[in-house]
Amino acid sequence: LLYCRLYCEEAKDPKRRSCQTVLAEALDIVVRSFAPILPHLAEEVFQYIPYKKDSEGVFRTGWINASSAWKKPGIEEAIEGACAMRDSFLGSISGKNALEYEVIIVIEPGLLFELMEALQAEETSSVSQLNEIMMASQTTLLSELPKETPSDANIIKGTFLINLEGGDICEQSSYKVIARPIAKAKCPRCRRYTAESSSTPCPRCLQVLAAGKGST
Repeated sequence: LLYCRLYCEEAKDPKRRSCQTVLAEALDIVVRSFAPILPHLAEEVFQYIPYKKDSEGVFRTGWINASSAWKKPGIEEAIEGACAMRDSFLGSISGKNALEYEVIIVIEPGLLFELMEALQAEETSSVSQLNEIMMASQTTLLSELPKETPSDANIIKGTFLINLEGGDICEQSSYKVIARPIAKAKCPRCRRYTAESSSTPCPRCLQVLAAGKGST
């Protein structure tokens, strides 16, 4: 997840910038958390943070003050649900390289499907948040099994309990995960199997490279 966003996206891409923001916020909270018991280490780390505009020190800038904007209803449940499906997928390929597979997730219309749509608006994507969590090269989100699904396909079934607003909204949802080897070649830049040829970058990487040339 971090590799693709930090090293494969364009420098000013919102995905890359949002990842940097999360890492910066996490570092700030961790440093303030251990400051009372490791004051010298915390102060040294704080002084070397490159994006801090003040130099008053970790003890003069207050305690942890996380913004309420980080708390968005449904996001935690969406991530937990996607992680549960990822665990089902990884368990089905028994230690093999997840990037060599494409994943099909089937969820009946309902709350869980809506939460997954928040992570992947397109039906099929290799760059969505859902696909990044799944760790595959491509993820497809459907509300019913594809008609061309082979009879011997390995379909992993699971359930996930959604608990929103302190228990006011509860829904047990079922899902199916199908993993199958992807037919595309490995991109020489991002290392995902999303290219038409092993000697040519994938469409996403070609777009990023073209944007980089245009800005120089």
